[in-house]
Amino acid sequence: QVQLVESGGGLVQAGGSLRLSCVASGSILSINAMGWYRQAPGKQRELVALITRHGSTTYVDSVKGRFTISRDSAKNTVYLRMNDLKPWDTAVYYCNADRPLGPQWGQGTQVTVSS
Repeated sequence: QVQLVESGGGLVQAGGSLRLSCVASGSILSINAMGWYRQAPGKQRELVALITRHGSTTYVDSVKGRFTISRDSAKNTVYLRMNDLKPWDTAVYYCNADRPLGPQWGQGTQVTVSS
């Protein structure tokens, strides 16, 4: 079992920045990749950024050049640095751990970007 705890969401003006954190605990050696997803009201949950155990990263086109996913293995933490935030980035952001036994989700953290 893996437990994920997110933090760092909040209210920010357009053009501002936030850094989300996701601390993993439990059977972390079973994790193949960690990702950040988001879900806006009335929309499907979408992948925002992914980092594999080998350090490869993937981003959805709408955040490329603005968001950066990184990790601190010593702290079992994955970060999502979000710069130049736009109103349409407003969503609940979820941390995800990809495991052979299935995905594990965090509880989510709200990010609201005002125009």
